[in-house]
Amino acid sequence: MKIIVAPDSFKGSMTSVEAGRQIKRAILDVIPATEIVELPMADGGEGTVEAVLQAVKGEMVLTQVLDPIGREIQAGYGWLPEQHLAVIETAAASGLTLLKGNELDPHSASTFGTGQLIGHALLIGAKTIILGLGGSATVDGGVGILQALGMKVFDTLGNELDRVGGELWKIGQLDFTGLDARLAGVNLIIASDVTNPLLGDEGAIRIFGPQKGVHAEELDRFEAGMAHFARLVEEATWRNKMSELPGSGAAGGIGFLLRSVMNAEFRSGLELVLDLANFERHLTGTDLIITGEGKIDAQSAYGKVPVGIARIARGHHIPVIAFAGIVDEGADKLEQDGVTLALPIIEGPMTLEEAMAAGPGLLYKAVRRFLQIYRLGS
Repeated sequence: MKIIVAPDSFKGSMTSVEAGRQIKRAILDVIPATEIVELPMADGGEGTVEAVLQAVKGEMVLTQVLDPIGREIQAGYGWLPEQHLAVIETAAASGLTLLKGNELDPHSASTFGTGQLIGHALLIGAKTIILGLGGSATVDGGVGILQALGMKVFDTLGNELDRVGGELWKIGQLDFTGLDARLAGVNLIIASDVTNPLLGDEGAIRIFGPQKGVHAEELDRFEAGMAHFARLVEEATWRNKMSELPGSGAAGGIGFLLRSVMNAEFRSGLELVLDLANFERHLTGTDLIITGEGKIDAQSAYGKVPVGIARIARGHHIPVIAFAGIVDEGADKLEQDGVTLALPIIEGPMTLEEAMAAGPGLLYKAVRRFLQIYRLGS
């Protein structure tokens, strides 16, 4: 028997690699002779680098950078030397998980550290950079990234601004002339499954701003600042309507800026990870796929890992079992996408904190229970 183990992370509880480890342990306990292919997954957000390095030959490179609020931290990115390919997560240096709830500060939070990671990758010879955009703590439009790479930002009086953060309404001028010349020779690929535009009711501020600390009474001001910033970028680059493209609102506007300034290619994060892992090549002879993530519901149909995997498996007539911390309303409709069964791992009443802390053990036991029933059926 052959089983592919391909979970996403259970955010806040376990990485995709740890989830895969627990699933594998359960399989070997119940059906020891199983051939197991471990392919931890990600969609461009937190865990993307770990998933890629698990699937292909590469290494983790560590360096000192600034976190969203300017503290020095150590962050890493994936490096595939043979391909001169760097895989960077915005979350590694500019992510929500780096901040406590009372530290969220959309006014000053910057993506500068992500730019430092890109700069380090350029230093060691990267020719292709994949930048995953999930999980950022910022709404700075990506200004911090380009400031770390040589762009200068001035206020309306001509004074240079070192740290703009999300207060984009303060910007009077952008100067791209000092950008690192090595960027011209790099193929930059943005990995994200967010399809929101930059502005409007479905844009970066109104949809994602609140989770990054933007209060309801500040939404209009931040939205106006983002619109002002978009006009400045369009005037400087002579590229119009980039803010309307799907994905321009990803990671607080990073998608918009890098597409406008660096002509970055935009790709589905999950598709990129699937390609790097040669996922379809592993399907030959597969009897079952086990996947999962923190929550499965009707929204999972919009680019989430379990459904993306199930849609591929459906064409090969391979059943897909998806485990989640929460299986909510609408999950039953995912059968049409190829999800054979969605199962919760929770065993009884418990708080969210308790469930997340116990996640690895709960996943192991849930998979074990399922496989015992599966073995009886077989």
